[in-house]
Amino acid sequence: MLPAESKNRKIIPIAPSPDTGPIEPPPGADAEMVSLYEAHKKIYPRSVSGLFSKWRWGMVFLTQLVFYGVPWLEWGQRQAVLFDLGARRFYIFNLVLYPQDFIYLTGVLVISAFSLFLFTAVAGRLWCGYACPQTVYTEIFLWLEKLAEGDRSARMRRDAAAWTFGKVWRKTAKHAMWLAVALWTGYTFVGYFTPIHELGYEIIDLHMSSWETFWTLFYGFATYGNAGFMREQVCKHMCPYARFQSAMFDKDTLIVTYDEERGEPRGGRSKKTDPLGLKLGACVDCSLCVQVCPTGIDIRNGLQYECIGCGACADVCDSVMDKMGYARGLVKYSTENAVNQHWTRAQTLRHVLRPRVLIYTAILGAVVLAMVVSLALRKPFRVDVERDRGSLARIADGGKIENVYRLQIMNATESLQNVHISVSGMHAIEVASDPNVSIEATQSRWVAVRVQIPYEGAEPGSHKIKFEISARDPGSEVSEQSVFIVPR
Repeated sequence: MLPAESKNRKIIPIAPSPDTGPIEPPPGADAEMVSLYEAHKKIYPRSVSGLFSKWRWGMVFLTQLVFYGVPWLEWGQRQAVLFDLGARRFYIFNLVLYPQDFIYLTGVLVISAFSLFLFTAVAGRLWCGYACPQTVYTEIFLWLEKLAEGDRSARMRRDAAAWTFGKVWRKTAKHAMWLAVALWTGYTFVGYFTPIHELGYEIIDLHMSSWETFWTLFYGFATYGNAGFMREQVCKHMCPYARFQSAMFDKDTLIVTYDEERGEPRGGRSKKTDPLGLKLGACVDCSLCVQVCPTGIDIRNGLQYECIGCGACADVCDSVMDKMGYARGLVKYSTENAVNQHWTRAQTLRHVLRPRVLIYTAILGAVVLAMVVSLALRKPFRVDVERDRGSLARIADGGKIENVYRLQIMNATESLQNVHISVSGMHAIEVASDPNVSIEATQSRWVAVRVQIPYEGAEPGSHKIKFEISARDPGSEVSEQSVFIVPR
């Protein structure tokens, strides 16, 4: 809106030119510099309580209990979950995985992707609103900010006021708590890759490695910056999910919606006033739904990509409806079709279970089942066979032809494994070295294996053979193919 005194003036927006500088307005016209970009305004989310707020805080406690607590769990004589990059072994409770088990990481990524597709198709950005680390840590940091500086109105007044001792003290206390949480988060993150007890002793003794120091500070700084300062900017401008989520939405996706038919026209009124007499809808235009939104949007303007589906606006709107004596649900989780066609809750849920959701569920269930079956049938050890590059073939004592191989045997169990090595595929082929090998628990070992055949026992050239490595436990056997070279 232009000021009253400028309504009759001719305003010419100008912008600086890199070549000629500012464009001069024509004679008799007033010039006004117009910014092409809106300045960022700090958002002060208002605290809210309600059903969805309780769910959100429940997810905060659950996710952080898992994240902060799992590294401290013990499994036998080791950390229960540890990704030992130096030893190239990954411990997940009773599982011991090697780089050769990369297929399981692929399975986890596929499960995560289809879970995201399924949850988004059913109920929009559930992940963003309740379990995303950005949402979780922003909630924690907002709680600490309220603890140090007070509620929304107190924070706004303090930020607008001049600097005083009280303001400095409260700001310092807030940032101290933020930094403590951020550094503890960085320490916990690195504790998944370095045994967390050892990492604690290294910090106390100031003997952390350069990489451990870097990642602790980097992850801590990322937490401090994203949750303390950037907040909604990460969700609006940095997160790619906000950009492609619409591809997974349709008119039967549960989203946070405003019932425009019931709420409009909006307007303030007394609690005792009959809104029908004033020709007003149920919305009292209190703007509380905007004040509680962590991204600062107005849900009454319809679905927007900035909405993370946290339900804070639904909670605060229900509280206003309770005070006014109106029915709840002016802002609620519903679908576009349900709002337009006035479906009941049962009708809405029936339409949510549509073909897209059923297909996602079937694929997700199949992948999870395949992962579980694969892990259940997984052999207790793995074997890689490599030929000795120093010698393709040679004549051994007794006139036999000998090939040398190097077998890497990886014990994926928590106990000692005694294995027996045999070979087949050619006439009179045998293992000339010691065929019995012991592998320590969760360790790998390279073993040199000499394989021989009688002289003139096969035609010159390359012949396929098969190594069979069996553990003393019945049913534990692994076969690996290779070739035996007979010189000309």
